[in-house]
Amino acid sequence: MIHIDFESLRTIGLTQSVASQLATINELAEGTRLARVTEIHRDWAIIHDGALESRARSLNRLVQSLQAGDTALAVGDWVLVETHAHDEQWLSERLPPVTHLARRTSDGRRQSLASNVDTALLVMGLDHDFNLRRLERYLALAESSGVEPVVVLTKADIGVDVEDRMRQLTERLPRRVQAFALNALGDEPARVLAPWLAPGQTLILLGTSGAGKSTLTNALSSSSQETGGVRRGDNRGRHTTTARSLHQCPSGACIIDTPGLRSWQPDADEEALAASFDDIGELARHCQFRDCAHEEEPGCAVRGAVDPDRLLNYRKLLRDARRSQQTPLERIADRNKWKVIIKAHHAKERQR
Repeated sequence: MIHIDFESLRTIGLTQSVASQLATINELAEGTRLARVTEIHRDWAIIHDGALESRARSLNRLVQSLQAGDTALAVGDWVLVETHAHDEQWLSERLPPVTHLARRTSDGRRQSLASNVDTALLVMGLDHDFNLRRLERYLALAESSGVEPVVVLTKADIGVDVEDRMRQLTERLPRRVQAFALNALGDEPARVLAPWLAPGQTLILLGTSGAGKSTLTNALSSSSQETGGVRRGDNRGRHTTTARSLHQCPSGACIIDTPGLRSWQPDADEEALAASFDDIGELARHCQFRDCAHEEEPGCAVRGAVDPDRLLNYRKLLRDARRSQQTPLERIADRNKWKVIIKAHHAKERQR
């Protein structure tokens, strides 16, 4: 049985549910200890054991085990660490994460983002970064992973049409999702977000480059992340954060800063996505037809009751989810089917 200093590890996010998993592990090398991954690099990781940080590599059996499960080591993972010759640190096993955030890239590949996260702070600037469709993607990513979302609108002091945008946000998002507009500088973030910063809690920041994630990280933790403004040409943010990293907060919580996310898909199936748009699902029960697509069908209870842009975004996310679950052969067949449909449409237009 591995000995752990629960109080020390709690400062980097250890919970009782994670600690209880150690009882299921039978054979451990002498000197094995528990640690948390705070950064991931190409061939090695930085880990924290509650007292010190160190570098470590993964043993081949761990790499093969993760690959077999179509996943990868992520910031926030809890791992077992062995000390080999010359004081080299090796990761021998990953404890099953309580929650795991992942996304699908444009080519369909699955990319792990973070593990064992309690709350996702969905960060969006009240400037040219304001985009409700993108925010709904973040919401779907968090909720489909079992992570509580909290919307944080930054740059409230310099934002454009702040009151109107807060009204748009309130009308569009589900009531269960809490949202705050604040200035990421100073002590306001720690005061407003205090309910989610209890000891042992882990938060992750999701947002585009320039939204204020690193500034918010600095305000909530004892770190000094590099920050930057937006480009003059297109008002898009500069990539000041290039890798995910975990930081400790004075309150005893941990926060994971991430590089900007702009073009991506939630790693979720249709059922998980539907849960994030449960207002549409609830209204759909009253549609005249059970298989109503909420487009032109008579007796639709969704059209007119839901923001048209929200409904359009929901349809697009569903298409992305279906596509990500297709095999390569199914994708080819689907592509060929649409080529035939489009070709027939063009032929019909030419005959007119």
